[in-house]
Formats: sequence, structure tokens, C-alpha cells
Amino acid sequence: MKSDPYLIAETGGWLVSRTNSALPGYLIISAKYFATDLSELSTGPLRELGPLLALAQAELKQRLNARHVYTGRYGHLPGNTIHFHVIPIYDWVEELFRQDSRYRVLENFAEGEGERGTDGAELTLYVWREFYECSDPPPAIGPTVHQAIQLLREHMNSVSSVDLSYQVRPDKIE
Repeated sequence: MKSDPYLIAETGGWLVSRTNSALPGYLIISAKYFATDLSELSTGPLRELGPLLALAQAELKQRLNARHVYTGRYGHLPGNTIHFHVIPIYDWVEELFRQDSRYRVLENFAEGEGERGTDGAELTLYVWREFYECSDPPPAIGPTVHQAIQLLREHMNSVSSVDLSYQVRPDKIE
């Protein structure tokens, strides 16, 4: 493993690292070789991506107790390789969101009758504003950012030796 203190795991085509966020477990999975779109990647990294995203999701849920895990590609600034944000949503994050009156304005955008549930877009906005961009983020409950890195590293560092090729799970066959 490289000496990068934020590197958690790597495969032949991808790096899994902590992003500059105060939210423990917020990960970035970025292509090792420069590309701006999935269509520019070779088949090796493309075959690794789905299983790697699934592994990151499973580890965040199992090791850090994330209630939900959101995955998305958002960045498109010149010079950055394609990367995916993997955002854990913990019960306490959702509770902080509900308690923050500034975000109640989002309820005004719900159009359907009784559509007042919190969705992924709202929580992603909250996480970005409060844990990524804010100079004084809310305190995390549970493992710290550095403890989360260590825990995930311990369980994901052998990912390069794991066969990430597509396998049919018998419990998913209909």
C-alpha cells in the first residue's frame, strides 16, 4: 500500500481514499489512470468498478453502521480524473438534518400530497454543506475520521487480491 495516509485500498484500476470531509467514512473512488468519462476506461477498470462500489457500500454499512450509502459522480472540473463519491448516511446525520431549521425550506419543493420524507438529494446537500464545506462541522458520533480510515483499511486493504470480476450471487437469481 502506498504511503498516502488517506489511501484505504486500491485495485488495478481504482484508488479508494478518504475525501476532505469531516464525515467519517466519506470515500472517493477514483480512476488510477486519467479519464474524464467511463467510456474512456479500459475493460479492466470497468469490470472492477461495480464490485468495488458494492464492497465499499457493504463495509460502510457493516463496519461503520451506515444506514444508507449514496454513490454518485458529481465532479467535472478540468484536470480531475473520473471519480465517485461514496457517502455514508448515519442515523445521527439524518437526525442532525431534521433538527437544522435552515433545511426545512426544502420541504417547499415537495409537490405530491404528503411527500415530506427526506431523500438522498437533500441529505447529500446537507452532508456537502455541513461536513465538507463548513469550517465548523457538527461533531461526529461514533468513530472519528481517522478511526474510520483505519477500520476500513483493515477490512478493504486486501481488495487488490480479491477477485472483483462479476459473479452471480445464488441468492439474487430469480
